[in-house]
Amino acid sequence: MSATTTSAGRMTALARAELTLLGRSKGTLFAALFVPLVLPVSVRSAAEEMDLAEAGLTPGTVVLPAAIGFSLLFAVYAALVGVFVVRREELVLKRLRTGELRDTEILGGSALPAVLTGLVQCLLLAVGCAVLLDLSAPSAPHLAVLGVLLGLVMCAALAAVTAAFTRTGESAQVTPMPLMIVSMLGSGLFVPLELLPDRLATVCELLPLTPVVELVRGGWTGDLSAAEALGAIARAVAWTALSVFAVRRWFRWEPRH
Repeated sequence: MSATTTSAGRMTALARAELTLLGRSKGTLFAALFVPLVLPVSVRSAAEEMDLAEAGLTPGTVVLPAAIGFSLLFAVYAALVGVFVVRREELVLKRLRTGELRDTEILGGSALPAVLTGLVQCLLLAVGCAVLLDLSAPSAPHLAVLGVLLGLVMCAALAAVTAAFTRTGESAQVTPMPLMIVSMLGSGLFVPLELLPDRLATVCELLPLTPVVELVRGGWTGDLSAAEALGAIARAVAWTALSVFAVRRWFRWEPRH
């Protein structure tokens, strides 16, 4: 009798294999696990020099969302760009498509280790920041949780989009940089939007990672109104939907020559 497989079982098997390969990539592991732990120290130093009281913020409510944002950028987005590109160039994705796996299962299973790594890292960073920076319990934890989950899905989808326009594994170290730099400078990771000029802050609100930072910070402070929360959720969902559309339209399964 032939064994039957389920979608979850196929994705789990692929994720297990991808996790083994991830453990062998020392450079990717360093960038994904250690860089997001170091950068919040720089944010804390910068936050202590800012006039946060006028904006109703504290160093803790600046560093914690920034730490989670760094984890999403490095552990999920940048790591997955390399994973998708290298697996495509090595013909792994092409071979997987000849089996039972569907396209969504291939991408989802390949992304699962990085997404779970990012999730665990976000939880550890949240606990660490809360203890070290003397933060109180979140006022609206559901908003913070929703922000992290939306960020994980969105960054995985954005990674697949970036991989579609990345030619080689070497260039995969460069192509994620524009979005990462723009997000670090404009999404409130280093400088909160409340301290930026109004026009610039309005533009920065449209960046992909900004609604995630807003939801995480608002979940902790409780200052995010219902309308503001819905707006942030809508922007995050819109970026995710746009990314999924782009993946279905332009993602390549064979090497780019």
